[in-house]
Amino acid sequence: MSLDTVRAFLATHAPDIEVLETQESSATVALAAAAHQVLPEQIAKTICVKAGESILVIVMAGTARLDNRKFRDQFGAKPRMLSGDEVVAVTSHPVGGVCPFGLPSEVAVYCDISLERFAEVIPAAGAPNAALRIQPQRMLELVGAQWVDVSS
Repeated sequence: MSLDTVRAFLATHAPDIEVLETQESSATVALAAAAHQVLPEQIAKTICVKAGESILVIVMAGTARLDNRKFRDQFGAKPRMLSGDEVVAVTSHPVGGVCPFGLPSEVAVYCDISLERFAEVIPAAGAPNAALRIQPQRMLELVGAQWVDVSS
């Protein structure tokens, strides 16, 4: 189960971080912001894209949009969003619960600079009603990500 893989990852790498489960869904940016009482920008949404033959996981501010030109300049290819089934196959997380934690295989993870302005962000945690609170730099370090500028 995806939530379990996130918990196992956190237990090993960041035992001080608690998974927050809500009764209501937090599967969209708006729902997550309401459930966690933060600005929509503070929701760290995770998207999965293909650049050429490479699959990438990108975490960005909830209201940021992927900028195709910046993406192409950074990765040398136009981004192609993965289907819901492809996302589950790559991350083991259902759409609405996708996060960079507890991934089943080596996937390149990037954090967009749109997250840097916040002291704390709220990414999902492997289920449509689970999330956690974390400093953006700590998230980057935990998942071995790199900062990129691919949003508008």
